[in-house]
Parts: sequence; structure tokens; C-alpha cells
Amino acid sequence: MDSPISPPLRRRATGRATLADVAAAAGVSAITASRALRGARAVDPLLVDRVQVAAQQLGYVPDPAARALASARSTHVAVLVPLLSNALFVELLEAVQNTLAPAGYQTLMGVTHYQPAEEDALLRSYLAHRPAGLLVTGLDRSDAARQMIAASGVPCVHLMEIAPTPGVYGVGLSQMDAARTLTEHLLQRGRRRIAYVAGQLDPRVMQRAEGYRAALRSAGCYDPQLEVLDPAPTSMAQGGRLLEALLARHPDVDAVFFCNDDLAQGGLLAALRLQVAVPQRIAVVGFNDLAGSDQMLPPLTTIRTPRAEIGTQAARMLLALMRGEPVPQSTVDLGFELVVRGSS
Repeated sequence: MDSPISPPLRRRATGRATLADVAAAAGVSAITASRALRGARAVDPLLVDRVQVAAQQLGYVPDPAARALASARSTHVAVLVPLLSNALFVELLEAVQNTLAPAGYQTLMGVTHYQPAEEDALLRSYLAHRPAGLLVTGLDRSDAARQMIAASGVPCVHLMEIAPTPGVYGVGLSQMDAARTLTEHLLQRGRRRIAYVAGQLDPRVMQRAEGYRAALRSAGCYDPQLEVLDPAPTSMAQGGRLLEALLARHPDVDAVFFCNDDLAQGGLLAALRLQVAVPQRIAVVGFNDLAGSDQMLPPLTTIRTPRAEIGTQAARMLLALMRGEPVPQSTVDLGFELVVRGSS
């Protein structure tokens, strides 16, 4: 019979309290203590209270590695994103965390810096610990990464992009369709000398370039010389520099499609310094509708992408896969919104 709380036994050599210590202090069996801490309904509420008090007094922290070994089930989900300096991925990660944590899963976050070799190394490290699931950004990765994911058998969901490929799960939007819609908006406003200014040049940026090209080719006014593709990381400062260089080389440009909002915000500030009227002289548009875009002078026309919803839906899809539940759709297209403001 379980007895009242008793003094704790000697801890293991590391000095860290164990489940056995908690059980002994609460006067219950280790199985009862484990069930009580997991919130199992079959445990008497009075025993649950005793176990929780003992755990708090001892400073007990469950060991997820030990729990995974005991149950043959991990509670970790690895999430790989390109950058943390981009608010887009911060919003996405918060949504993932807010969805997985209540379900009992913890996130292991890795930053790839858009480098395939870094992504390969992170996957190799995380998969060695047998995570319950994977969330990875985009569909473009090395053959080695694809093989590691496939061989691991770990459920995997792709973020931000969509591709109706059998066996590939993803939640995102069509970057190409969004860029085509934005370019067509500029064409409808009478613009014909439309430049595409891009940095970083990751796969999603290049998909936007394809959408831009498709719209201009359909209108019969595509000029490859109006593409400015800079592999450097994007920033407001870079956006300003690229706009100045573009106007120096092509003074007849009447619209600029920046691949993302931080470049576009920098471009708007540069236009203000140069006394280039926006949108009278040139129209300026961006992509992603980041914070501050609606406060620019003039406010920035852009594409709003559902980052938080992508994170939430992808995490829910992964939960279903990890639980062995059916997933009605392997690809979920959450679309985008053209936000027209004063810059176009």
C-alpha cells in the first residue's frame, strides 16, 4: 500500500533527482509516480498531488531520452529553417511550437543558413537520436538529405512550398503563382518596364522569378536585362543599394518587384533619398508582408503569406502522421493575398 511522503533517498552520482527518488519520497511505486507525472487518469488524485509535491521538492526534471528508450517512442520533433533573422520563420516556428507542445512534443530547432551541407549535417545529427518527426523548409535539398529522410522512416512534412508528389507531405503556397499575380497587378497599372530585384537566391526566390517571367512573357514585355539577382543575404541596406544601381543602369524602369519586403523597404527609403517619386515615377512592390511594410512612405504593396497558418497546419499534419492517423491531403495549399497599398 502506498504510504505518505517520506524523506528522499540518496540521489544517483550525478546529483540529479530520479523517478525512483520521487517515488520513494512520495511513498509510491515507480510505476505509480510515472503515471502520476504523465497525468494518467487511472491514478488517484491524492496520489497525483503527493507525487507532484515530491517532484517539486526534489527539483525533478523528466529525462526525455530515458522516457524514449523505455517507451520506444521519442517526444522530439526536429525543425529545420534557413534563418532566425527573418521574421517569416520566427512566426512559423512559434506556430509550430504552440501546436506541438500541448500534444507533448518538444522541438529541436536547426538553422541551415541556406547551405545544403549544413542541412545534411543537422539531419545526420538529429536522425541519430530517432526523433518522432521532422519539419523541413522547402522541397529542394541534396540527394544525401533525401536518402537520410527516406531511410529513417521518420514522418516528414515540408514547409512553405507545395508539390503534388506521391508520398511527400507539405503545407505552403505556390510561390510562382503569387509572383505572377503580383506582376500582373503591375501590368494592370500600366507598367511595362518591370524589374525583378532579388537577394539570397534560395529556391523560393527563384520560383518567384519564374512567376515574374511568365507574367511578362505573356504580356510580351519580358526583358532579361531587368533582372538583378544578387546572392548576398537580403537586408534593407542591400535593397537601397540595388535600387540605386538599377536606376543608374536602366533609368527607364517604371516598376520594381523586390523578392521580399526587407529589400523593398530599403528600396522605398532609397527612392525617398533620391527624390524618386513612388508610385508616380516608379512603382515598388515586395513579398511576404513583413512588419513595417504598411508603415512605409508610401505603404508597400506586397504579397501576404500565411506563415503562422502554415506552421499550425504543418504541425497538425505531422501529429497525425506520428500517431498513425490518416491524412486526407498530403499537400495543403494555403494560398496568398495580394495587398495593394500606395507604392503601386
